[in-house]
Amino acid sequence: MPNPVFLFAFVVATMYGLGFHVIMGGNARRMVLFVVTSWLGFLLGQYVGGYLEIDLFRIGVVHLLPASAAAVGLLIFAHALTAEPTTPVSRR
Repeated sequence: MPNPVFLFAFVVATMYGLGFHVIMGGNARRMVLFVVTSWLGFLLGQYVGGYLEIDLFRIGVVHLLPASAAAVGLLIFAHALTAEPTTPVSRR
């Protein structure tokens, strides 16, 4: 049986990735990229929050504020790396 804390963090991080995909759009590959990126960012933020002892918005042992900030930051970074460049259209 999975640990409830792990399950809570997994669900929150997955929701961040899926919500970002709904807002930004894209195909199924980008959805998988956003979900995995969100998991990694949430894990990274959890460790940073524990190391720096950031207890703001802490739920149990989950440091929600730094984990959420890292997940969203990495999602924005992944979107910037994978976004197709827009080229101006000449109307001549």
